[in-house]
Amino acid sequence: MDDTHISLAHGNGGRFMRELINEIFARHLSGPNLDVQADAVPLDLHGADIMFTTDGFTVQPLEFPGGNIGSLAVHGTTNDLAVAGATPKYLSLNAFIEEGMEVATLERIIKSLADTARAIDVQVVAGDTKVLRRGEGGGLYLATTGVGLRGEIRLGLDRIEDGDAILVSGPVGDHGIAVLLAREAFGLQGDVTSDAASVLPLTRAALEIAGLRFMRDPTRGGLATVAHELQHATAMGITLSQQAIPVNDPVQSVCDMLGYDPMYLACEGRVVAVIDPARAEDLLQAWQQLPDGGQAAIIGRVDKAATHVLLQTQLGGERILEELEDDPLPRIC
Repeated sequence: MDDTHISLAHGNGGRFMRELINEIFARHLSGPNLDVQADAVPLDLHGADIMFTTDGFTVQPLEFPGGNIGSLAVHGTTNDLAVAGATPKYLSLNAFIEEGMEVATLERIIKSLADTARAIDVQVVAGDTKVLRRGEGGGLYLATTGVGLRGEIRLGLDRIEDGDAILVSGPVGDHGIAVLLAREAFGLQGDVTSDAASVLPLTRAALEIAGLRFMRDPTRGGLATVAHELQHATAMGITLSQQAIPVNDPVQSVCDMLGYDPMYLACEGRVVAVIDPARAEDLLQAWQQLPDGGQAAIIGRVDKAATHVLLQTQLGGERILEELEDDPLPRIC
């Protein structure tokens, strides 16, 4: 890492964040249970088969169409457990509250967090609060830790094979654009709603399909960043079809006007899955039968003959999808 100071790009899920984690955190904290590539890791606690994950949330604005920082914290943490093949059970919650925050807003957000946890049968069992001086925070920051029960199916980047199919459970970019519009940035308004939701129904359906290799929720850095993660971990190329990738029309319209690429925008209720190509249609049909999977699609494949992340364009050409560097929309999750 050549940088001498931290920038927002070090938290966007792209190349700078990967280098920061690998060259500072992983180098100093290395141990038998540390996995900087996993959403959640298994822990051996005297025979108990559990999964463990942790996350932080700094979205601005705190409330947006389709959710708020409270519901986002629950979904974000439990989704990391779900895509690792676990059933979420418990959460801890740390709240960093900025001086001057309205009590009514805080109560509204924490009530939403509690309702979201109850809806997926998850308990918040421990927590802590800190109050920051005015000007030292964004109103409210949340940090969560999640514990879940590990399932029988073992998933991992090391299980991916040449020719495997890549699927996404629904349209990409909704969360990023919903947060952008909620900021009323650029004078734009719209009715885009965040996709923030629990992915447990999607992951449970996927775990029933033999040949499932790997799952990830495409949050920071979006679908393109997951593709690069696959390429780095497997040393095989990733080929995606632009025509197959679902993007809702309002999201594409905002991206076209402002020069954003939906491939790099965060989702908070989608799953990317890698599966044996012979079972890809089975997974597609299983997802499309679910309320949040109606627009699921097979979007690409793993290809050891390639060396990059390639996007087959709608015009019939190909372009390399570069790894994310500058953060297009900071503080959205």
